[in-house]
This record gives sequence, structure tokens and C-alpha cells, in this order.
Amino acid sequence: MTVTLITGANKGIGFETAKQLLELGHKVYIGARDVERGEKAAAALGAHFVQLDVTDDASVSGALATIGSAEGRLDVLVHNAGILGTESADGPTALRVFDTNAVGIVRVTEAALPLLRKSSNPTVVTVSSSAGSFWAVNNPDRPEFHLSLALYSASKSAATMLTIQYAKSQPGIKFNALEPGTTATDMTAAFGIGRPVEESARTVVRLATLGPDGPTGTFHDETGELPW
Repeated sequence: MTVTLITGANKGIGFETAKQLLELGHKVYIGARDVERGEKAAAALGAHFVQLDVTDDASVSGALATIGSAEGRLDVLVHNAGILGTESADGPTALRVFDTNAVGIVRVTEAALPLLRKSSNPTVVTVSSSAGSFWAVNNPDRPEFHLSLALYSASKSAATMLTIQYAKSQPGIKFNALEPGTTATDMTAAFGIGRPVEESARTVVRLATLGPDGPTGTFHDETGELPW
């Protein structure tokens, strides 16, 4: 059975990804900051819950220790936790956005590496965004061209770069990032846009279920590999 951890999985794309992977036979651990919401989501899906705040070292270490004690390994890690940070473009907001969207990836990855190395097919997927792609934000034909979310976009550039650098430094583990598509979640509710989470989660699931010879160090959307 494939053991999978998804951060920020009590709602949105993370929740739907958990649902689809469970249907494929994965043993899924839902990571969430809020214990009540996380436990409720896990119970609704038939998944397992670990309290995991990607901005807190002790929380991250505790979550991976719990999984390690129960499973002895981790096969798939999905970095899904993220925030927009649209309140204001000031120092405290920037620190919070980067701590969640970029530094959180480092915290969780570093804590997970010992368990991933014990897997026969270790895979890491980062839910990033084309809002952090130079190609997309400078392309008038792309929706990102008109998107003004400086902190979010910059933090997603960092998230994608971290994914690529981990792919280079950890050749035995597949690391890939993705643009999930504009999705109707709590993050986009204020904009009134987005497609169903079921559609966007399919790309996450595809990258989370790659075989041993699958690609690494790439940036994808539902159509395939993207420029970055």
C-alpha cells in the first residue's frame, strides 16, 4: 500500500487529492493546522490525520515522526498548503506568505527525506502556480498576465525552484511541481472564479502516481510540461 502525506488537506485541492488517491488504494495522511477540521476531513474520507502546520518546526517534526512510527516509510509527499496573502504588501505579510508557501516546503521536505528514502518509489509533488512563472506572467495570452498578486507569485516562483533544486540534489526521489489550473476554492472565492476541485486534483494525482521511471524536476499542468 502506498503511504501518502498531503499538507493542507482538510479542504480544497488537497482534500480532493486525498479522496482520489484513497480511491486508488493509497493510505493517506491528511496534514492540517486545525485539529478539529483535520480530524473531521479525515473521518469523512476514511483517511488518517496528523496535525501539521508547515510554518512550525515542532509540528512538522511531530507529524513525520507519527507517520514514521506507524508506517516506517513515506512513498508520496504532496506539498499543497498555501496562502494568497492579499491583505497588504508589507514585511509581515511577505514573511507569512513565504513562510507558508516556500519555507514550509523546506521544513516538510527535510523532515520527510529519511522516510522517503525508505520507499521503493519515492515521489514529491508541489502544488505551485504559473503565477510564479516568468513565461506565463509575461504572456498576454495567459490569465497570469493580468494577475496582480506579487507576494503569492514570488513565493510560488520560490516553490517551483525549490522543487527543481531538490530534484537535482536528491536523484533517487522524483520531485515535480504543477500548475493546478484556476480552481474554485476558499483562496479564489473573493474572485468568483475557478473550476471544480475534482478537475484540478487530477493533475496532482497523475504526478503523485508516477512510476519509478517517471520524470523529475519538471513543471506541469493538465496538458503536460510547461515552460517556466
